[in-house]
Amino acid sequence: MDASKIAEMDELIRRMRQCAEELKEKDNGIQAVERNVDRILANIKMLELNISDVKELV
Repeated sequence: MDASKIAEMDELIRRMRQCAEELKEKDNGIQAVERNVDRILANIKMLELNISDVKELV
């Protein structure tokens, strides 16, 4: 896979994490939002393991 594509995906993943964390800060105690953001962050972590962490190897 092209290293530039991996770098682009890494940046998108970083932005997704920032957005999810910002949303979590503004959940105003709404449990549904809090739980869903936690799930989103777990999925982002999987993306980080798959893409961001191997970026160094490419």
